[in-house]
Formats: sequence, C-alpha cells, structure tokens
Amino acid sequence: DGVFYAELNEFLMRTLAEDGYAGVEVRVTPIRTEIIIRATRTREVLGEKGRRIRELTAVVQKRFGFPENSVELFAERVENRASCAMAQCESLRYKLLGGLAVRRACYGVVRFIMENGAKGCEVVISGKLRAQRAKAMKFRDGYLISTGEPKKHYISEAVRHVLMRQGVLGIKVKIMLAHDPEGRMGPKMPMPDAVVIHEPKEEVPVMQPAQDEQYGGYEGQ
Repeated sequence: DGVFYAELNEFLMRTLAEDGYAGVEVRVTPIRTEIIIRATRTREVLGEKGRRIRELTAVVQKRFGFPENSVELFAERVENRASCAMAQCESLRYKLLGGLAVRRACYGVVRFIMENGAKGCEVVISGKLRAQRAKAMKFRDGYLISTGEPKKHYISEAVRHVLMRQGVLGIKVKIMLAHDPEGRMGPKMPMPDAVVIHEPKEEVPVMQPAQDEQYGGYEGQ
C-alpha cells in the first residue's frame, strides 16, 4: 500500500543516497513480494558477494513483518542516468556538500543533462546561498512543459535537502525527457502537439489524351 511504499522509499533514499538511488518498484506475487531497486551504481547496492542487498532484505523483512523468504530485493541499473532527476539531484547535493560553488555546480548538472539527449531541464536551488539572506536561483535550458497529461509521462522531477553549515538548501531538478518510439530512453507516447510533416509523394506526369480530328467539332461540317 501507499504507506509501505512511502516508508520503503524514504529508507532506501537515505541508505543508498551515495549509490545513485533512482526509485523503487514493488511487485506483489502470490508466492513472494519482489522489491526492485533502481540505481545508477548497482555494484555498490549489491555489495561484495551480495552482502549489502541481503542486509537490506533482512531489515525490510524485520521492519514490515514479512514471513521468512517471502520478500526479495533486486537491483536494476538505470539505463541513462542523465535523464533520471533523482540521480542528478543526489549528484548536485554531493557537489554542494563538497564545497563547490552553487552556480558552477548547477550549470555543470544542466549541461550534463542536456548533452545526454534531454529535451529540457530546470534546476532550482533555494536557501542561504553565500549571504545571510535566503534567495532562490533558477537555471533553465531547453524546452519544458509544466501542465497537462504529457507532464505525467515526460517530466522527471526530484527534490532533495542539503544540510549545509549555515542552514538547509533545497534542490529541485526537473527533466523533460525526449520522445523515444521504443520507450527505453523516454516515453513512447508522442507529444499531442507534435506535427509530423511527411515528404511529398513523387508526382506522376498526367498523360494528355490523344487529339482526335473530330474532337469537339460537328461531324460532316
């Protein structure tokens, strides 16, 4: 249910923050519950000889009271980490914690996202940036939609908090994915206002009808 998913997501987000955690999917089958963790660095999630994932399985099993061997965790690698807002948000967070200048860190993330085939992106960062007064900065590039049905399919969004020395900064990353007919790197559904202009067909020259002598005149005149 929703509460289970929310708590599991929060727990994994905090535990696997450094390993590029990018979401979780819960599949319930009659025999067992499968939890699929999406991350950019799956090797770190698994740990050496699968030790870490077994630890996580034990924690989840004990916390939610699952019977023995009825819950299983899997790690799935994210194909394109540039189009995953969660992974980019975490990367920006670690850049800021490492003491990188705000503008430089944000422009770096925006450029990385755009170079890897996104349609558009926006990074908003707010809080005490350098001075005592809090303010917000927006970094935008490309084309970004913000309403309607396509937003559900095309926009990947994530919010993180960075605990800096002088206070908390808020980071919001929005990525507009590009249309992919195969549905691997982006949504299959085309944009409703996308107009496809087809190439004109080859025109076949129309043959002139043969001119008859009596054509159009009166016979015998």
